[in-house]
Amino acid sequence: MKPAQIHTFFSRLRNANPHPQTELHYASVFELLAAVLLSAQATDVGVNKATARLFVVANTPQKIIHLGLAALERHIQTIGLFRSKARHLMQTCEILVAQHGGQVPRSREDLEALPGVGRKTA
Repeated sequence: MKPAQIHTFFSRLRNANPHPQTELHYASVFELLAAVLLSAQATDVGVNKATARLFVVANTPQKIIHLGLAALERHIQTIGLFRSKARHLMQTCEILVAQHGGQVPRSREDLEALPGVGRKTA
């Protein structure tokens, strides 16, 4: 596609759906990031069930770190690939605390530097 066609395409998408929403349930930017990390090759319904259990006990990077990897795996074990997703989420939480004061960064570059976060997620 030519640049003008790409611009027209995205303009039409924006006009057709000016306020896109996700089916994932979340109450903070961090919860959205965590849910999206867990959503690869999983249904939103399945992710929502797991995050409903997880976010009751750990809904911040600090709380997930405190929870520990084994307990995190138990909370999300109903989701496919839960072990690798738990590792990515734990690594992401550690980076958020160490490098971003526990906050989710705003820039795409900083987001893409997080484990398991690609361009689509960012």
